[in-house]
Amino acid sequence: MTLRIAIITDIHHGEPSHAKRGDAALGLMAEFAEWANAEAPDLVLDLGDRISDVDEETDLRLEAEVAEAFKAVKAPVHHICGNHDRDYLTTAQNEAILGQSLQNELLDCGEWQIALWRADPKITRSPEFYGFTLPESDLLWLSRTIQAAEKPTLVASHVPVSGHSQISNYWFQRHEEVSRYPESPRVRQALAQARVPVACIAGHVHWNTVTTVDGIPHLTQQSLTESFTTQGHPAGAWGMLELSETLHWQVFGADPFETRLTPKPGRWTPPMGRF
Repeated sequence: MTLRIAIITDIHHGEPSHAKRGDAALGLMAEFAEWANAEAPDLVLDLGDRISDVDEETDLRLEAEVAEAFKAVKAPVHHICGNHDRDYLTTAQNEAILGQSLQNELLDCGEWQIALWRADPKITRSPEFYGFTLPESDLLWLSRTIQAAEKPTLVASHVPVSGHSQISNYWFQRHEEVSRYPESPRVRQALAQARVPVACIAGHVHWNTVTTVDGIPHLTQQSLTESFTTQGHPAGAWGMLELSETLHWQVFGADPFETRLTPKPGRWTPPMGRF
């Protein structure tokens, strides 16, 4: 039986900012809801960055407007926080607005399970350090979940952990330090402990990519309102991920993308030493 997951990420509702067309977000959200209701997926994943942060008062309003837009979606919606959702708001404030827990969670979806890895995406900004810091408790939760997995597992997060190149990315080519957790190598080591097929999907980096690391496919999906790949027009991107013995991922909108692959258990032979 195929598990069908509709995916939306990096909505960035708010004023336009550089290449982010946040002014188009709510209109595109209405189109997404109409599409999702027609497709009738088993569930919807929101991978975070629902807003472009301003200050606490503004962000509370923006988040509430996005939450209201999600009410038009008939399928169950599961949210993850992005860094913009956490710049001025706490996790608890996001939970109150969205009406659900935003702690790490494992969903049993029949032949597959989904690890909602809601690792804290708040960015530290100080003279000593600028970037993400992965809480040890979040890494331990994922490691234990993967080691205990007895069925194929999709890991959904805001920040990708593949460590893939950001060359030509408008936002991250010159800021790779905020495209990933510094602890990403440890996360990949934890994923490599799986005895079952594993796939990962994330947002944050605002482009469609597939990167295979140690036999595990890592997907990142385009932002709903990004425009650097679409000549100033919002990408209007949302996706459908179909999971069975194979993985079929299709992204719609002005920046379309499609891939089919077969996640398999068992990791690759470790890289050889220097020669």
